[in-house]
Amino acid sequence: MPGPASFQGFALSLTVSNDAEAERIYAALADGARSDAVGKTFFSSRFGMVADSFGVPWMVYVAP
Repeated sequence: MPGPASFQGFALSLTVSNDAEAERIYAALADGARSDAVGKTFFSSRFGMVADSFGVPWMVYVAP
């Protein structure tokens, strides 16, 4: 397969049990990657979206 892999049309979702775990995992995935801020939303105390260093999209959030 020539060229870099392309990940389109999906995102992996990772649900964690608390804010500290969400922050830790998000920071690890975001190291050297494209990321938005992680923060509070109407559906979770912590939510963030990141494309890791391989370009794989992730959503990390705390279960309600």
